[in-house]
Amino acid sequence: MSSTIPPSSTTPSVDRAQRARFEEFRALHQAAAPLFLPNAWDHATAAALVERGFPAIATTSLGVAVAAGKPDGVGGTREETVRLGAGIARLPVPVSVDIEGGFGERPEDVAAVGVELVRAGVAGINIEDGRADGTLTDLGRQVELVAALKEAAPTLFVNARTDTYWVGGAAASLDETMRRIAAYRSAGADGVFVPGLQDEAAIRAVVAETDAPLNILYSATGLSRDRLGELGVRRISVGSLLFRVAVQSAVDLAWAIAQGESEAAPSAVPSYAEAQAMTEVYRED
Repeated sequence: MSSTIPPSSTTPSVDRAQRARFEEFRALHQAAAPLFLPNAWDHATAAALVERGFPAIATTSLGVAVAAGKPDGVGGTREETVRLGAGIARLPVPVSVDIEGGFGERPEDVAAVGVELVRAGVAGINIEDGRADGTLTDLGRQVELVAALKEAAPTLFVNARTDTYWVGGAAASLDETMRRIAAYRSAGADGVFVPGLQDEAAIRAVVAETDAPLNILYSATGLSRDRLGELGVRRISVGSLLFRVAVQSAVDLAWAIAQGESEAAPSAVPSYAEAQAMTEVYRED
């Protein structure tokens, strides 16, 4: 396949920096314990997570979209997503950006998003095959998008997500999941992601059938991090969970204070100066 998007390379020094970010992020998927990847929706959240000690940060498309007053999953937040990715890529850890379905129908348009992000210093992206109407993107079409991304931005860690277990629900087909992740891996995907997958036997089967690190979405009622690691999972993300909890917690706190509950405010809250300092946690290339 030939892409009309120029490769992400610009100068030798940029090439080296891109490669270093890519290799650092990829190495985190090969550690003894699964990479626990929290998902941020703005710079402050990402910076606070880095300061707490997380070795890498991802974004949540739901958080980015809803914070901008837009729906998730319909491709309407390209500008907000790229802007956030470029901003938090300055943080001193690898950053992975959720680009929904790629923000475009044509492979070259999706590849352009990848090039823009990798040039800004982003280490990886997450691209999904689930559509807003509850169906899956045609497999051949999705393979073209993954291949275009890797051709245009080879130093971008492409995490290919299949929504077979979300679209299919209880009747999800493990065979279809296997077919899709094998195709995405063949197209160049560096990792594979199956949100909704929690069955131990199915996880073992997926791990056995692919040499790409498997990403599982954390579930409060699902398998523990240790158990997922024992099954061979290499990456655990939380999706929109932190965003949803943060919104509800803010509303609950505001309401409690308004009702005169003097003990409602938590004791460990960053000061104004500490919050302001979050904009200064940048990587030095």
